[in-house]
Order: sequence, then C-alpha cells, then structure tokens
Amino acid sequence: MHSALQRGNAIFAYTLSVLSFLTFCCFASTVFLDYTTGTDIKTVTVLVKNVPDYSASREKNDLGFITFDLKTDLSHLFNWNVKQLFLYLTAEYTTPSNELNQVVLWDKIVLRGEKTVLDFKNMHTKYYFWDDGNGLKGNKNVTLTLSWNIIPNAGFLPNIFGTGSHSFKFPAEYTTSRM
Repeated sequence: MHSALQRGNAIFAYTLSVLSFLTFCCFASTVFLDYTTGTDIKTVTVLVKNVPDYSASREKNDLGFITFDLKTDLSHLFNWNVKQLFLYLTAEYTTPSNELNQVVLWDKIVLRGEKTVLDFKNMHTKYYFWDDGNGLKGNKNVTLTLSWNIIPNAGFLPNIFGTGSHSFKFPAEYTTSRM
C-alpha cells in the first residue's frame, strides 16, 4: 500500500518525536535542582597604578593588580545533564562617573570528570583590571563574586551566582614600583 519512502518517512518522524520527548524529560528532571554553592574568596595583595592605556586613547587610567585566594566545592553541581561549568570571577564597584562597573577578572572551564574541589592560593587575575578613568584609587567598596554558567546536555543555560563574596578597598595612593 505505502511506498518504501512513505514508510521510511513515518519511522523517521516517529523516532524524532520520541527523541524530542526524551530530551524534554532529560531537561525536566534537572531544571528545578539547586545549583548554588558557597564560595570563599579573599584578596591577598591589592595595588593600583595610573598608567597610559595605549589600546584606547593614551590617557592615563587606573589599572588594578589583585592576587586572590579562592576555595569552593563544585562536586554537587554535576549530574547526568551537566557537561561542563564555565566559572568566572567578577569585580563590581561604583565610581562618580558610573553607578555600576563590572569587570571579569578570571575564568575557568571545569569539565565533567575533572577536579571539582577548587583551592587556589595567590592567584593572579587572568584579565586586566582597567577602569575607564581614575575610579580605582581609594575606592572603598569593590566586591568580588564567583559565578558560573551550567552547560547542559539538554535545556537552558542558567547563570548562577555563588553564595559568599568578598569586599575590599584599593589603596588611596598609586603604587610606583614595578611588579
């Protein structure tokens, strides 16, 4: 009655319907899990310099130098629907010219099966801590926060903020020595 092409099309459509339903079940089984965890962040050294930014306008801008300690346990975040985590450390602060400044200072990808208990000591930032003016010198409320994106097998990409942050202040004078 039906040709081989019609039968193949029916089998293919049925298979795609079943796979779509199973993928949705995979997503639904992990969507309501709690992906937050505690983080312990401390700054070790904090310096600020006023140096020319040759990539933009050659004006002198503030450049912050930070070393930090980071400790967290990410093991309970992994389940059968999590392929990897994208971790990033951000600094948030206010200046007279900008109400909110956010700078990503460090990031790391943690794959399933890798070491999930992180205990870093005296880590340097991976990216420069530039301010678009002179807002770092003497800034008394800079907050470091660890956040992560969960890369799932199926579902959406949640952006999770770790519980626990660290606030510090920059020195009131520029550092003149070389690092």
